Amino acid sequence: MAATRNSLSADLRVRVGVFLATRLQTDAHLWVGLSGGCDSVVLLHVLSRLGLGRLSAIHVHHALSPNADAWAEFCAGYCKLLGVPLTIRHVAVDTSSGLGLEAAARAARYAAFAECTGGSLLLAQHRGDQAETVLFNLLRGTGVTGAAGMPVERQFGCLRLLRPLLDVSRAEIESYASAEGLAWITDESNADTSLTRNFLRHEVLAAISQRFPSAETSLAQAASHFAEAAGLLDDLAAHDWQLLSEGDAAHMRALRQLSLPRLKNLLRHRLRCLGWQVPVTSRLEEFARQLQSAAPDRHPELVLPDGKMRVASGLLHWLSEK
Repeated sequence: MAATRNSLSADLRVRVGVFLATRLQTDAHLWVGLSGGCDSVVLLHVLSRLGLGRLSAIHVHHALSPNADAWAEFCAGYCKLLGVPLTIRHVAVDTSSGLGLEAAARAARYAAFAECTGGSLLLAQHRGDQAETVLFNLLRGTGVTGAAGMPVERQFGCLRLLRPLLDVSRAEIESYASAEGLAWITDESNADTSLTRNFLRHEVLAAISQRFPSAETSLAQAASHFAEAAGLLDDLAAHDWQLLSEGDAAHMRALRQLSLPRLKNLLRHRLRCLGWQVPVTSRLEEFARQLQSAAPDRHPELVLPDGKMRVASGLLHWLSEK
């Protein structure tokens, strides 16, 4: 039995080590988002045993639970035990933002993560989280990028965001924690099915998995296929931009030669490159149709939270409000 436990631990460490080997320099600064839950506790433990780079942890105190202080204390004790420096960030979740509690808490959490200085930010989302994300995004009518779920890596401000456990199941993570004798905290809100993510996890995916036992794996695999497709669409948009751009603007005559899907793909890509919020499909499509059909003396404009896209002097401009 002890040999089995050791094998489980060694296997997960090898998988994470292989994931990071080609993505990190030897002296990289690694920040781990530590909630105190099983997933992040295991990720921090694995990294501490691998001895990669300079390891630090960050805990975000949302103040949404009466147990929030106790969770912060648990994380402090755990990091002390591992010899890992811990930063605790207190945030105020804007519950009046209209985003909903889950999204508002996520926005506050990532704003705190963005304060980490340099290096890489490692988060402990796993295969089950990926399946929930894909299902959630599909139910919202997402495009290819949303259907790709969470990327295993992306640039996040001055940080490189990595998700080393995205291909690891929740059961494997819990088995590692048990094998290593790790303790963790349980957020009581995880059982609240009035929250969308919890409803999908406990009700929808649980029901689907009774008929399709490999549903979680299949959804995560679908996410990787969508990610490949999204990458190809980005390559196409980058190619189109090279052909029709002039500085930070695009030639209208060349834009009008693109098919409607290809034009929308270019507009979405350009907005993402600028870090702007992409509008809902109906607004983007209507603006793209205006670009294709507007007379030379017309100046189509789409106002967005981050700025506006506007036609002037035969060029389409992206004018930032910041």
